Amino acid sequence: MKSKSISVGRPSHLRHTKALTILKLLREVGSCSKADLVRASGLSAPTVTSVVDDLLAADLVKPVGEGESSGGRPPEMISFKAERGCMLAVEIEASFLSFLLTDLSGTELDRAQVLLAGQKTTPGAICRLIGIEVRRLLRKHRKTRDKLLAMVVGVPAITNVEDGIVLSISTLEDWRSVPLHALLSSVVDCVVIVENDTNLAALGERYRGAAQREESFIYINIAANVSAGIVLGGQIHHGAQWSAGEIAYLRLPHVPRRYPTLHEFGELEMVLTSSGILKSWHEAISKTHGQATSRRMDALKVLNLAQAGDPCAKQIIQHRVAIVSDIIVNLSLILNPGLILLGGEVGSHPVLLNSVHKQLERCEFAVTRIAVATLGDAGVRWGAIAVGLEMVPGILLPHPLS
Repeated sequence: MKSKSISVGRPSHLRHTKALTILKLLREVGSCSKADLVRASGLSAPTVTSVVDDLLAADLVKPVGEGESSGGRPPEMISFKAERGCMLAVEIEASFLSFLLTDLSGTELDRAQVLLAGQKTTPGAICRLIGIEVRRLLRKHRKTRDKLLAMVVGVPAITNVEDGIVLSISTLEDWRSVPLHALLSSVVDCVVIVENDTNLAALGERYRGAAQREESFIYINIAANVSAGIVLGGQIHHGAQWSAGEIAYLRLPHVPRRYPTLHEFGELEMVLTSSGILKSWHEAISKTHGQATSRRMDALKVLNLAQAGDPCAKQIIQHRVAIVSDIIVNLSLILNPGLILLGGEVGSHPVLLNSVHKQLERCEFAVTRIAVATLGDAGVRWGAIAVGLEMVPGILLPHPLS
C-alpha cells in the first residue's frame, strides 16, 4: 500500500508517531517497564510516561503488576492488550480454504478448513464462503465483528497487492483479473490485504520458522507449483509488475524456451512439480516394463524410492536436483541472499535437499546457506498473521490521540 506523507513538524503528528512506536514495541516484547521502553525506543522518560498514559486512557495497554527489582523499587510493568481484537489469515487453494485466527499478539485462537469439492469456486462464491466462515469463527469465540481488525488472504497467483487484484488462478473458476480486495471488503468490515501465497510463506518462515532474524533470504517452494518469495531488507520484493519470484517461467538449459504467458504453466513448472515427477516416473516405467504403473503412485513415493536407492527414481530426481541447483546458483549470483530455504513436498524432501547440498559444494562464492523450511503447510497462514500484526498499531491508532 502507498504510504501517506506526514508533516512531521506538527506536534500532533510527532506525538502520534511516538505512540505508534511505543505500541509497536509493547506488541513485540510483551510486558515491560517504562524504563525498558525508554531504552528500546530512544525516547525520553517524560515522553514515554506521557505516551503510556495516553495508551492506558485509550485502553490499548494495561498494567500487569510489578517486575523484578534490581535493588530499588520494583518497576511497574505494562503490556499490550492483545485481547482488544483479533486477526484472521485465509489461504485460498484449489481444493480448500484454510483459516487461522489469532489475538493481536499472534497467539493462536482457532484454525479451520472449508473443502471446495462440489462447490462453486468463482470469486464471488469463494468470498461468500469466506464470509460465512468468518462469522462462524467470531461467534464461536464470542467476538463482535468490530473485533476483527484485519484479514490477510494468500492466493496462488501473481497479485497486485496495492490494488488487491489477483491476475489469474487457473485451478479455480473465472479467476482472471479479480478485484479480490473489493469483493472481500463487501463481506467483512475490517482491513483486507491480498498477497501471493509464496510471499506469505516466506514471511511466515521469518516470523516463526527457519528464517527468523534473517533480513535477506529467498524461499523456494516446489510442490504442485514452483515459485519463490524474495525478502530483501526484511520486506517482500514484489517487482515492478508484482511478478518477482515467478521462477516457474525461468529459462534454463535443457528446458524448452517459452515466453511467460499469464494463463499457462511455465515449462520449468511442468518439470519440477509433483505432477512432473510422477509423469516422468510413469514414462520411465512404461518404457522399461511396457506397461503403466499403479495409479496409487505419487511424487512422494518416487522421492522415497530415490532415497532408498531405486535407480529409476534416482535418475528422475537427480535431473530435478540439477535444475534446482542451477536456480539456486542463478538467484545467488543476482541477489546473494544470506539464506535460501527450500519448501514444499518436493523441495523439502531430504533426498532432494541433500543432493542439492552436494551439487553446490563446488561453488566458491555467492551461494550461502541452504536449509529446509520448517513451517510446512502452515507457513502461508503464519505469514499472513505476521503481515497483519505489523499493521496492528496503525489500525488501533489511525489518528493522533486526543
